[in-house]
Amino acid sequence: MKEQLSQGSMVLKKENNYKNNILKKILKYRILYLFLIPPVIWFFVFGYIPMYGITLAFRDYRFDMGLWHSPWVGFRYVDKFFSYFQFWNLLRNSFLISFMKLLIGFPAPIILALLLNEVRIAKCKRIVQTVSYLPHFVSWVVVATIFTKFLSPHGGFFNDLRQLFGVEPIFYLGQARYFYLTVVFTEVWKGVGFGSIIYLAALSGINPNLYAAASIDGAGKWRSLLHITLPGLAPTISILLILSVGNLMKAGFEQILLFQTPATLTVSEILETYSLKTGLREGNISYATVVGLFQSLVSMALITTANYSARKFSGTSLW
Repeated sequence: MKEQLSQGSMVLKKENNYKNNILKKILKYRILYLFLIPPVIWFFVFGYIPMYGITLAFRDYRFDMGLWHSPWVGFRYVDKFFSYFQFWNLLRNSFLISFMKLLIGFPAPIILALLLNEVRIAKCKRIVQTVSYLPHFVSWVVVATIFTKFLSPHGGFFNDLRQLFGVEPIFYLGQARYFYLTVVFTEVWKGVGFGSIIYLAALSGINPNLYAAASIDGAGKWRSLLHITLPGLAPTISILLILSVGNLMKAGFEQILLFQTPATLTVSEILETYSLKTGLREGNISYATVVGLFQSLVSMALITTANYSARKFSGTSLW
């Protein structure tokens, strides 16, 4: 009995010491903690308070009654969404576009960062970095306009090349079979440079003595890449992969909406664009909320599963 009491008192002392250490650190760095106040307020106002709007999925929203007084209707709009004849098509398009972007777009920044890391001419490296970063800062409206001009059957760059070789022009954005290629290519072109910044930062944190030791042992570039560089990047890759898997149901609302044409609706209509059309164009706010809520729940399930798998197999996770 005495031993149990002594063990309990020791545990309480450890907990008190731990709490005291935390309080001491907070007081010591109190000025730095003040910088957390603006983002906390931002997330509370724009992230947590609007979450009450989820209740719209279970209300029959009326503009004259507002959010607080619209009548409850239970799962009426949930049933309506799941029984919608295009439900599986929306789900397939959203997942397929996101998966292709992940499959091709995720390793692209890693490859670019590895290539840039091997460039020894500083000026050349800076030029390549600048050119690859610039598309990220161009809005999707401008990107869509540029590629629409390039892909146009009348005066478009690619169709002009086809005509030089005696081939008839193609309306790329008007054919469903070219839609996925266009979307994935523009996504990679726009984001590969900016995405490589994180991996370049991770590469700079790898101890250069490891490479020196590897070269002494006779390891070449490929062995150093496999046994030093990639293991050094593994934690960063794992975290970003978890976040990317969590966004598998978000195919890119703005990009899809701008590249979408009536001829490609069968492969381009996704949950986000469908939610916009039903919510704003048709005024069915409650139904659109159900679509967004479903997308968020699926994303939460995906990121939770990815986080659990990463923690189990690699030891790296978000939480």
